[in-house]
Amino acid sequence: MFNTKICDILDIECPIIQGGMAWVATHELAQAVSNAGGLGVIAAGAAPVEVVRDEIKKLKKNTDKPFGVNIMLMSPFAEDIVELVCEEKVPVVTTGAGNPGKYMDKFKSNGIKVVPIVPSVALAKRLERQGADALIVEGTEAGGHIGELTTMSLVPQVVDVVDIPVIAAGGIADGRGFLAALSLGAEGIQMGTRFVCSTECIAHDNYKRKIVKAKDRDAIVTGRSTGYPVRVIKNRFSKEYIKLEKEEVPFEELEELGAGRLRLAVKEGDIDNGSLMAGQISGMIKDIKSCEEIINDIIKDAEKELNKLYSFKRGE
Repeated sequence: MFNTKICDILDIECPIIQGGMAWVATHELAQAVSNAGGLGVIAAGAAPVEVVRDEIKKLKKNTDKPFGVNIMLMSPFAEDIVELVCEEKVPVVTTGAGNPGKYMDKFKSNGIKVVPIVPSVALAKRLERQGADALIVEGTEAGGHIGELTTMSLVPQVVDVVDIPVIAAGGIADGRGFLAALSLGAEGIQMGTRFVCSTECIAHDNYKRKIVKAKDRDAIVTGRSTGYPVRVIKNRFSKEYIKLEKEEVPFEELEELGAGRLRLAVKEGDIDNGSLMAGQISGMIKDIKSCEEIINDIIKDAEKELNKLYSFKRGE
């Protein structure tokens, strides 16, 4: 029922893509999502090339399904990662924190599908001209680094001005969100926070439980004063960070304060002093289950909601 253009372009069974989250999106998570019919994505983050190479090779040993690598273009190793994904013939590349235009020809010559993440209409139009195969349009509801526009308002605006498929991201965790994204004109969805709370995700259990326990107003934004806003679950660290922002502490001091905080949360489970990147949808996530269950439940729930609409139309 939900086979869309994205399924054909990326050669996947279900139009659900896993977000490329630094420290979180390892080969374990990516292979679980790909094996379940979606597109699993390894996050290169700021990792050196050999670390990412190792992740790719481990994933290839455990799945013959399509997968992707997310390249954070501000990484000091970005150019090395570009060479690596071409060498390893990675099927799909997603990009963030910049414009991948200068690498587009290299990707294309190696048969790689390019799906950049965009927070605005202007960048979406530019990347279509540069040859992107599809776009991940991410609203401010998402976790981690964010833009200003909401998913509900941004997705249809991008859909209206580009001819390539759009994937909606930000604030989606169930079948209702999936169906809403398709109603806005998207051909699929990307989820991050929902997949953090999966059994295959290597994030520390403390991190996962913090998301599961979160309420609707617990995902807040830090870093607005720096020009690099980040959505996190509020804790001791985020409260201190915002306090220092209000005191107009210099940017360099804030940068130093935030260094290594995501790893502290993800790897060590320090939920008081780490950066608990997660989206507004955290308040809806109430359990931890396998990626296969997450994907299957979304499709089943979407079909259920669609049947409700048909029943309403028929007056039943």
